[in-house]
Amino acid sequence: MTHDFEPQGHVVLDSSDISRALTRLAHEIVERTQGATNLTLMGIPTRGAFLATRLSEKISEIQGSPVSVGAIDITMYRDDLRSRPARALLPTTIPPEGIEGRLVILVDDVLFSGRTIRAALDAISEHGRPELVQLAVLVDRGHRELPIRADYVGKNLPTSRTEKIQVNLIEHDGIDEVRIERESS
Repeated sequence: MTHDFEPQGHVVLDSSDISRALTRLAHEIVERTQGATNLTLMGIPTRGAFLATRLSEKISEIQGSPVSVGAIDITMYRDDLRSRPARALLPTTIPPEGIEGRLVILVDDVLFSGRTIRAALDAISEHGRPELVQLAVLVDRGHRELPIRADYVGKNLPTSRTEKIQVNLIEHDGIDEVRIERESS
């Protein structure tokens, strides 16, 4: 079943809203991790990897020391691999200090069903055993199919299943914004 979505939708977060949300997330992470000294941020490509880099920079500014950041491709760990068109593998970048025994925060743009995060947890386990894994998302839209919740949320945006959240980031899309797009009839 395919859905056609209105390409415009309406903007729910603009560039300054996204920046404020990431700044708030960075402060929450530093506070809850008591200084984030053993922290590695792992972004889920594509947009989660860019968000992880931005969060790393903001956390580094707050605490005055660099924060380890990488990216984890989940393609081969998805449970819908056979039902979706083939897609290219995306880069996995494990920081030099690795993830073994570290606090790893997975970073993604939108939390929806929870299946992407389940796949990310499987992918992470191939690279070591973190002390603790947490989740930071820019947007939580609800509709969970798995018992997964984010530890850090930029914005809760309750949606209907006929809506789509589109996150655009300057690094990939040339603009920072989050839109809600409605399925067209």
